[in-house]
Amino acid sequence: MTNLVLLDLLGGVALLLWGLHMVQTGILRAFGADIRRLLSVSLAQRFKAFLAGAGVTAVLQSSTATALMVSGFAAEGMVGLVPALAILLGANVGTTLVVQVLSFNVSAAAPILLAGGVLAFKRGKRTLTRDLGRVAIGLGLMLLSLHILLKSLAPAESAPLAREILAAATGQPLVNLALGTLLAWAAHSSVAVVLLTMSLGYSHFVTPAAALALILGANLGSAINPVLEGGAAGNRAALRVSLGNLLNRAVGCALVLPFIAPVSEALARLDPSPLRAGADFHTLFNLGLAMLFIMPLGALARLLERLLPDEKGPPDPAAPAYLDDAALTSPPLALASAAREALRMGDMVQGMLDRSMTALMTDDRNLVGEVSRDDDVIDRLHEAIKLYVVGVTREELEDREARRAMEVIAFVINMEHIGDIIDKNLMELAAKKIKHRLSFSEEGAAELKAIHEHVLRDLRLAFGIFVSGDVKVARQLLEEKARFREAEVAASESHLARLREGRPESIETSALHLDILRDLKRIHSHICAIAYPVLEAAGGRRAAGARAATKNAVPPRSAGEPRLR
Repeated sequence: MTNLVLLDLLGGVALLLWGLHMVQTGILRAFGADIRRLLSVSLAQRFKAFLAGAGVTAVLQSSTATALMVSGFAAEGMVGLVPALAILLGANVGTTLVVQVLSFNVSAAAPILLAGGVLAFKRGKRTLTRDLGRVAIGLGLMLLSLHILLKSLAPAESAPLAREILAAATGQPLVNLALGTLLAWAAHSSVAVVLLTMSLGYSHFVTPAAALALILGANLGSAINPVLEGGAAGNRAALRVSLGNLLNRAVGCALVLPFIAPVSEALARLDPSPLRAGADFHTLFNLGLAMLFIMPLGALARLLERLLPDEKGPPDPAAPAYLDDAALTSPPLALASAAREALRMGDMVQGMLDRSMTALMTDDRNLVGEVSRDDDVIDRLHEAIKLYVVGVTREELEDREARRAMEVIAFVINMEHIGDIIDKNLMELAAKKIKHRLSFSEEGAAELKAIHEHVLRDLRLAFGIFVSGDVKVARQLLEEKARFREAEVAASESHLARLREGRPESIETSALHLDILRDLKRIHSHICAIAYPVLEAAGGRRAAGARAATKNAVPPRSAGEPRLR
């Protein structure tokens, strides 16, 4: 009997966690951008921020998810510490509202929610309809799990093992606090642990005082994961927000825990139902925290800034600026973050390309080294963006989201290849020119600059295609490929004409000149490749033909040319 009770308990908890996950992902998919926008415009004043945090978390059903979002805002410098802490005080209150609703006997709604959710998810033609269907299925699973927990725990008192657990769990409030903290940390959810505790209390598996101590621990444990993630990311602005929230909850637990027995007795007199007592205590605790800390948030912010001062020195340029881990459960948001980071990477590549010609023309050794070092940054950003997009694809994606993910990966791969060509080829040619004290003819230098400017112009065009997905502009970029080829051939023929004339500077720099033209052509091919995913997504066969033609047009690697990664 005991084994069956424990199996039912584990199954009910697993179902509860999965239902909660479905609700959160459905809400984020449907309204993720609106939620972030609401939070971002509610940061000017602490009481408005408090209300925004409560409202968002009531819908999202996860204070942890809200905390990660706000920490991301802080990391990007979009929010001050005081309003961020106010949002999290509101989030703590917002997470109690769903517990209040589920504390009533609403299990009869489970079949309706499940049936309606499955119908919307399977038959819905709009993405929003399917996302809301996912939310309904999640709510139905949560209600069903609570029904399973209440029914399976009813005979628990008569099981020998259950009596042993009962005796061990209800003796020490501090042990219950630690157990609730551990469970909420492991589950990444205070809601799940609070609902489980209410079920345990309803079935007399734990005493009322023990149930309240477990709920205190659940509040404390759910604040730990954002601290750990903020510490792992190494951003002190984000860490201050999550640590402040943890300190608020720790102080609240320390103040309430010594009085847990009289508090449980008082709540029992108000309402004898253990379900209602647990829900009311959860709400009152977080409302009390909000009233206690909403005004002294300025002092707490100053303390946190002294404990975790901003790091000295310039920021690491290879550290991603826009890859928000909190957005990973919402593919549209995450892909927008990845695209923004990819454009940042593209801007760096554009800077490398721009300075590469300056280094070639001015013989600046320092600039050659600077451009080469930038390629290390490009390589690290390429890896970070690629891994982030892979993380996004672990979620179930719509077709358009899957295409966008591939577009982002293709873009950063092409940018990384361009960076390699600049570093491994153009900068090696610049170093060779400096070492041998070579100089281009005036005509040759002008031709190289014109070809280089053509490449830069088309790179900017490719950025626009990546952002807009405009098919017309993508075709325009592929048409530029033919014009570029004509310009490159004309420059090569002009150089050969100068060689026939016996121009000394042209003879000395002939190999250098032709190699630079070749590398600029290879860079241009990678730029044009950015148009292919857009044309393929639009069903354009022309893209495939253009790609085949491009492959045939790119010359083979010459002897001694470094192989690109």
